[in-house]
Amino acid sequence: MGHPFRSIQRCSRMMNRLWFLVCFLCLPVLFPQAAFAADEIRQGETLDLARCVDIALKNHPSLVSAKGSLDASTSRVYQAKAGYYPEVNLSSGYSRIHPARGSGTAAGSGKYSYDAYQSQVNLNQTLFDFGKTSTQVKVNTLSADASTADLEDASSRVVFNVKQAYYGMAQSRQSRDAYAESVVQYEQRLDQARRFYEVGTKPKIDVTNAEVALSQARLNLSQAENALRIARLTLNNAMGVPDAPAYDIRETPGFQDYPLDLDGALKKAYEARPDLVSVRAKREAAERSIDLAYKGYYPVLSGNAGYGWTGQDFPLDREWSLGASLTFPLFSGFSTRYQVEEARGNLEVLKGDEELIRQNVLYDVKQAFYNLGEVRERITLAELSVRQARENRELAQGRYAAGVGNTIEVTDALTSEINAKTSYINALFDYRLAVASLEKAMGVSK
Repeated sequence: MGHPFRSIQRCSRMMNRLWFLVCFLCLPVLFPQAAFAADEIRQGETLDLARCVDIALKNHPSLVSAKGSLDASTSRVYQAKAGYYPEVNLSSGYSRIHPARGSGTAAGSGKYSYDAYQSQVNLNQTLFDFGKTSTQVKVNTLSADASTADLEDASSRVVFNVKQAYYGMAQSRQSRDAYAESVVQYEQRLDQARRFYEVGTKPKIDVTNAEVALSQARLNLSQAENALRIARLTLNNAMGVPDAPAYDIRETPGFQDYPLDLDGALKKAYEARPDLVSVRAKREAAERSIDLAYKGYYPVLSGNAGYGWTGQDFPLDREWSLGASLTFPLFSGFSTRYQVEEARGNLEVLKGDEELIRQNVLYDVKQAFYNLGEVRERITLAELSVRQARENRELAQGRYAAGVGNTIEVTDALTSEINAKTSYINALFDYRLAVASLEKAMGVSK
């Protein structure tokens, strides 16, 4: 026979392993969101913008609060509708009663202690409450509509942040590629300057100048690579998956015009902007709340019925009741009056909020629309600058190779070309961001 303590140790280890296995198997059930998020992006996957948006809408934590508020608002609608239905209660009780000696009950029964049994079913139904229940249902329904719009507004912000981060990563990658290309060009220029110096056709300063320019180009490339890493982190955060594995994004398309007139954009924004839809619903709910508060002055007609059994011994005696009551609120400490005033104050607040949001909608749409027009013109000029800078660089390199140019001319031409390329890349990013801003201002969800 083994030692009892060792047997206890073996049992303890077995229980620990079993507990670990149960926890491991139950983890996806207890925390489905975490398990889903971990497998959401596969290692090495290439994501497009639509995929990034879908990931964010499923995983971003800011939407959890909005979804919870919507669920709570929807539940309050059904709570208010419960006033349409009867209330049924079942009660049952047992008592052992020992009355005072000489009481009528004890003398009549011939004993000093006895059992008492009681069971009863009660039904209460509000027959007429001057529209209190229906008004409360409407108020809660409008509040639920506002919560739905709030969820759409939160989703709109998440989608915009994803677009901004996605375009930012695409911009950083294109800038990195442009700087990498410039490093290759500066390396070629350095090799050329060294060959000319070795054969004696160019001075040593040309080699030194090329080395300095190459070092600066490598520094710019290092900064661009770090900017790309930060852009990836920003996109991960925007999608709500900060620990996402390594992935790539699809190449964004070139310039694509976004045709839309200002009046059409404003009309769509006034109809679909989620924050404006939300405040409208809240304002309507506040108007109905005034009516609901006024109904506190009115009586309530309700009916009740009961059926049960009672007695000291089995079989118990049956009893039933049926009645109606009319309740008049004669005095409640002026609470109804101040509830009406509170509802009016809330309505004024929401009217002001609605007007403010309408002004913000007008500002946001116009700002995004004008930015879109400005960036559209800047892209055209940037494309021209890239072509001119490339031609200038080729001419400068040709002159230098022919021995009639100087190193400063080539350095300036290379610098001008990389600046023109990055300006064009930035213009494309600004245009895509302006489109995303205009869509957000109009209330376009995706």
